[in-house]
Amino acid sequence: MTALGAVFRPQLAPERLRAVARTADEAGLDALWLWEDCFREGGISTAAAALAWTERVRVGVGLLPVPLRNVALTAMEAATLHRMFPGRAVLGVGHGVQDWMGQVGARAESPMTLLREYLTALRALLAGERVTTEGRYVRLDDVALDWPPDAPGGAEVFAGATGPRSLRLSGEAADGTVLTSATPPDGVRAARRLIDEGRAAAGRTDGHEVVVYLLTATGPDADARLRAELAAEGLDSVPDLGAAGDAGAVAEAVDRLAEAGADTVILQPTADEPDPEGFVRFTAERVAPLLA
Repeated sequence: MTALGAVFRPQLAPERLRAVARTADEAGLDALWLWEDCFREGGISTAAAALAWTERVRVGVGLLPVPLRNVALTAMEAATLHRMFPGRAVLGVGHGVQDWMGQVGARAESPMTLLREYLTALRALLAGERVTTEGRYVRLDDVALDWPPDAPGGAEVFAGATGPRSLRLSGEAADGTVLTSATPPDGVRAARRLIDEGRAAAGRTDGHEVVVYLLTATGPDADARLRAELAAEGLDSVPDLGAAGDAGAVAEAVDRLAEAGADTVILQPTADEPDPEGFVRFTAERVAPLLA
């Protein structure tokens, strides 16, 4: 069955996270995902807090922008989370929003090159390897983690991807892919094909989880709130995006994404969601039981 989760959006103040995380855990939600959006909340710090406040829910970060983070630091922090909370942390990395990267002086001339080098080094470090590399952006000299993840093969690393080149790279060099809420079912199918092309080129036969965000609104004003957010994002002309209405309508939208190739669907509330805890309970207690 498709795994189902919800997003704690960083438009909410950090002090709201504890109540939302505990609600997710108690309600039986599969996963709670967090964002490291500039210039709001840190992904690793919020993930560590959410994991410490809960017992069973998986906590994902989608995404950590690689231009901001030295790969060795990301490996250290990821390994620490995986050892303290085995099987519950899910970390994704990506190019970062280029305008934001420019604001902090970290914009890469070749984001694709950076992401490829980063994924290769990060997965090797998390697998317990000793790494020396002299890339265009990633440079390591005899680096190995003292405390790599205590799991066979290390820990999975997800990549955020949208364009064809990024999707192929994710299939080739990552363990899973995160797709934005701008991805309709047909977009998921196309992404799966491109991911599989990358996997085939790299000779990979292991699993590859595809995570898709689904912009979701419920309640009496659901349609209006969904339309307003899609319009604000310039996506109001894209068919089959988002879900609005009761649990049945949302479950149907989740099933369409699952049929298109999504392994995990993460319900993304609108930025003006009035009840984040209620949204999490709605996801876990009302939508999840209806999934095919």
